[in-house]
Amino acid sequence: MNGQYHQEINLLPREGSETVKLIYTGKTKDVYALEDGNYLLKFKDDVTGEDGVFDPGANKVGLKIEGAGKAGLRLTKYFFEKLKAAGIPTHYINADIEAGTMTVKKATVFGEGLEVICRYRAVGSFLRRYGKYAKEGQKLDGFVEVTLKDDERNDPPITEDALEILGILSKDEYKVLKELTLKISAVVKAELARRDIELYDIKFEFGRVGEDRHIALIDEISGGNMRAYKDGKRLEPLELEKMMLQENC
Repeated sequence: MNGQYHQEINLLPREGSETVKLIYTGKTKDVYALEDGNYLLKFKDDVTGEDGVFDPGANKVGLKIEGAGKAGLRLTKYFFEKLKAAGIPTHYINADIEAGTMTVKKATVFGEGLEVICRYRAVGSFLRRYGKYAKEGQKLDGFVEVTLKDDERNDPPITEDALEILGILSKDEYKVLKELTLKISAVVKAELARRDIELYDIKFEFGRVGEDRHIALIDEISGGNMRAYKDGKRLEPLELEKMMLQENC
């Protein structure tokens, strides 16, 4: 990871409070190492965007939304537990909503990090790149796209062949990555559809987890990394999470 730190703090409230070490400061979460070898993610109220407007595809923090961190954690917990029940591998262990933290297994990212997007409709960066051919809102039938996490180069898309040539991901691993993306996206899409919400696109991160280094979903699943619409209106993160969790609270 970039940005190593050696700051030890006590994160409260935690059961049997322990000293943890801040190892990475991210855009929307900070990462802490626990004594048992697992990691703790601390969710922030920062969200990605441009000029004060939320955009899950942006590569920088655009605004702060009060309550976004805990709301994102609640929805992440909801979806990760759905995936666990479905037998889909993730790094999730448990979550403490009050503290705004999630305990996860240690994971190794591909290269310096990949983002995997599943697109059901043409919006955002897809439309900006391919607008000569694509129409806004055009159905894309679960198109899977991989981009490099590289702020300096605006997170460039990369192909399956290039991933293998650069030693980031083998073709067999790419196949697993794509299959998992489609499975997870289908779970999220179906859950949203139960509330008459349509998923336009969603962004994931994956890593290698455990001694066998199997590929698993990492990071989060929240309103901050997807575009969802209801009755033709784009839902903001807090609005989406409220709609999704109102019957589960």
